Amino acid sequence: MKRNSRLSLALHTLSHMAGEPDRVRTSADIAEHAGTNPVVVRRVLGRLKDAGLLTSEKGHAGGWLLARAPESITLADVYLALDESLVASADEADAPDCSVEHALHRRVADVLEDVEKSLIRRLSETTIVEVRGT
Repeated sequence: MKRNSRLSLALHTLSHMAGEPDRVRTSADIAEHAGTNPVVVRRVLGRLKDAGLLTSEKGHAGGWLLARAPESITLADVYLALDESLVASADEADAPDCSVEHALHRRVADVLEDVEKSLIRRLSETTIVEVRGT
């Protein structure tokens, strides 16, 4: 997985948070640890908050906290919250006029859709706690 992807950042951050679920983390602290910008952290974690995986508090003692028990947060929850896709999709707008190529395009799109569903199913089998390793 690319080190600079939103998914990588989210999984890395949540895995650390799972180790100390009651500890409040600031965007600046997370950004420093992950080697990125606090704005990037806030954008990514904001999506996780919208999905009900995190809560946030503003102010001097504010920051990010897990909204659910780490044992109940799966990799699929994170993947879906970010609305990313590790599987390239076949865009209908790219479909050519050639009937053979169009049929091929449609078949490949169906296969990619099956791969995406399989990926999500597999990701749902692993929790954030399990990827911590300890």
